[in-house]
Amino acid sequence: MLAEPRKDPQGAGLDGAALARTAARLCAAPRAPWLHEEAARRMAERLPLVRRQPDLLLDWSGPLGGSAELLKTAYPKAQRHTIGIADAPVAAPAARAPRRWPWPARKSGAPLLAEGEVPAGAAQLVWSNMLLQAIADPRPLLARWHEALAVDGFLMFATLGPGSLPELRAIYRAERWGEPMQAFVDMHDLGDMLVFAGFADPVMDQEILTLTWPDVPALLAELRALGANLSPRRHQGLRTPRWRERLQQALATTAQDGRPRLSFELVYGHAFKAAPRAPVQLSKRKPDAR
Repeated sequence: MLAEPRKDPQGAGLDGAALARTAARLCAAPRAPWLHEEAARRMAERLPLVRRQPDLLLDWSGPLGGSAELLKTAYPKAQRHTIGIADAPVAAPAARAPRRWPWPARKSGAPLLAEGEVPAGAAQLVWSNMLLQAIADPRPLLARWHEALAVDGFLMFATLGPGSLPELRAIYRAERWGEPMQAFVDMHDLGDMLVFAGFADPVMDQEILTLTWPDVPALLAELRALGANLSPRRHQGLRTPRWRERLQQALATTAQDGRPRLSFELVYGHAFKAAPRAPVQLSKRKPDAR
C-alpha cells in the first residue's frame, strides 16, 4: 500500500500577507527574474524527453515563469495556455491577507486560464517553472496537475531546493537574526508526493548554481528582484540602517576574487500520467466437499 507523504514536509508554512505583497511587486516588474528565466532555459534542455508533440500545453507558471518564448519555440503548433493560480494555498495567513496571486495584464503570449477553467484529462504537457517554492503545501497542486493531464501526458517543473542560499543562512544563524527565507521542500519529498498524486516514473534531479556580483549592493538588488522572506518565523519588525550595514559587511566575506557570491539549488522533476490500472479481483474458492 502506498503511504501518504508525511504531513509536515520540509518547506510547509508561508506568511500569507508577505506572499501577496511579494507576488504583487514581482508581477509588476517588466520581466521575470533572471534566475527564473535561467531555470526555464535549463529545463527546456530536457524537453527532448517528451517524444510526443503536445496538442495542448499548460504553462502553470504564471507571469513569473519566464517560459513563454521557450515553449512557443519548442512547440509552435501546440495550443498553449497560461494558468492563473487563483487559490495558491498558504499556511495560516495573516488576518485579511489575500489568498490569491494578483495576476496583472502582462502579455504572456498565451491565453490566461483560471485553475477552475482547466479541462480535465486534456493536456499532453504541464510545465511549471519556479512556482512550487511559493506554495505552502504542494500536494493539492500536484493533484491538479495530474487531473489536467491526459493519459501518457508529461509533467515538467523546476523549483528552489533546500540547498539554496547556504551563505545567507549561515550569516543569519551566526548573527541570530532568525530565518532569512522560507524553507524549501526537499526533492525526495517532492518525489514521494508525485507518486502519491498518481504520477508514474517520477525522476528528480538537482544542480547548484553559484552566482557572483560586482559588489554587495548589486547582490542585494538581485535578491529583492527574486522575491522576499516568506518565512512565518522571520523577524517581524523593521530593520535599521545599522543592521543593513552589518549585513553588507557579512555578505562581503563571501567574496572570491573580489566578487560576493551566493548559491542556489535548482530542483527539477518530471513524471508521466500512466493509464489507470484495472482493479484486481480475487476469486473465492469454494471449500472442497469431503
